[in-house]
Amino acid sequence: MTSRTPTSDLDAAAVVARLRTTFATRRTAATDWRRAQLTALRALLTENRDDLLAALAADLGKGPIEADRTEIGFTVNEIDHTLDHLEAWLAPRTAELPEWLLPATAHTVREPLGVVLVIAPWNYPIQLSLVPLIGALAAGNCVVVKPSELAPATSAAMARLLPRYLDDEAVAVVEGAVPETTALLDQRFDHIFYTGNGTVGRIVMTAAARHLTPLTLELGGKSPAVVDTGVDLATAARRLVTGRFMNAGQTCVAPDYVLAIGDSARDIEPHLVEALHELYGADPAGAPEYGRIVNDRHFARLTKLLDSGRTVIGGDHERASRYLAPTVLADVGADAPVMQEEIFGPILPIVPVPDLDAAISFINDRDKPLALYAFTDSDETKQRLRTETSSGALGFGMPVVHLTVPDLPFGGIGESGMGRYHGEYSLDTFSHTKSVLDKPLG
Repeated sequence: MTSRTPTSDLDAAAVVARLRTTFATRRTAATDWRRAQLTALRALLTENRDDLLAALAADLGKGPIEADRTEIGFTVNEIDHTLDHLEAWLAPRTAELPEWLLPATAHTVREPLGVVLVIAPWNYPIQLSLVPLIGALAAGNCVVVKPSELAPATSAAMARLLPRYLDDEAVAVVEGAVPETTALLDQRFDHIFYTGNGTVGRIVMTAAARHLTPLTLELGGKSPAVVDTGVDLATAARRLVTGRFMNAGQTCVAPDYVLAIGDSARDIEPHLVEALHELYGADPAGAPEYGRIVNDRHFARLTKLLDSGRTVIGGDHERASRYLAPTVLADVGADAPVMQEEIFGPILPIVPVPDLDAAISFINDRDKPLALYAFTDSDETKQRLRTETSSGALGFGMPVVHLTVPDLPFGGIGESGMGRYHGEYSLDTFSHTKSVLDKPLG
């Protein structure tokens, strides 16, 4: 994506103006309207499940079990949680007043922002389009949804289904690529929510700055997984493999590399091999739940990283189908090509370090990750990782699953992003919390 404005047939100004006209009627502020939109969105997902699973299979080779769990089911659970708590979240909250100001009352109320833009990525094209949309609708906003052109079947499904189920005067879907996204970013929005990489994130942030538009950036980075000595390596390996290789490794919060302390670097290798055989069988190419790389460009990028270390398992690839076997690399150095960028594919490097001090230094010498994981039985190690490192999230014993807890905020820090969402945090993101003070005139 570039900062210049390519040619596009999209009349982005007209789209935004239409939604602003709707927002001015104040109908989206009504709690009944918000609940109706969320209920309709839930129906979209459940009534069109087979069509959506087919779109995900066409775009990413996602198997139905994984797609149901991480895309459709995940989003339905977020809707249900929001519907269960919406009235409580929207209720005014009383503020305590200083004694000298009495008699008076004070409280806060959440009010909608206006018209917001959601720019979604390709790797989880349903979840990462619709979960931000849930928060924006729950907060009473009008929304422009821009699905990723790199998942064309899912993008087309969103464009077809969202206007059928939602208020089409309040929600618009814009398909397309760089020209359409650039045209949208030329408009003034009341919030922009972008999920993707840091390069485009900087372009989005520059565009937002022209209008002083607040924004949420959900980016990525290299999320480490520390493996301590003396832990149950078989369990750690199974959980690492599940978190790393779902969606063929194309997950922003997947463990990007293993920081293995001492002998655990060598000892975990056979357990990773066994865990991969348990999950995908002897031939992952034929496993119904193992996906494919999204396009030829990413496939070429990933295959160039395969020589970054000793191959423990995997490395097989087939360009025509964009198949890249789940791969574990050992004896990987800090300067290896696979360690210079977020992998975003089915490759798991093992980086040996002598002790916890070295692991913490390794983490802190790099950009703050979206997530940090650790497998350890030591309370002292957990405490040191809590206090001596910084990351968007910290998970002990199992990677990725913090994402499934609606009451936990999801978001990055530094290069891995800014802002947070899920559950009530989404309502915070897409609302303005207004202070109200009432002092009698008597």
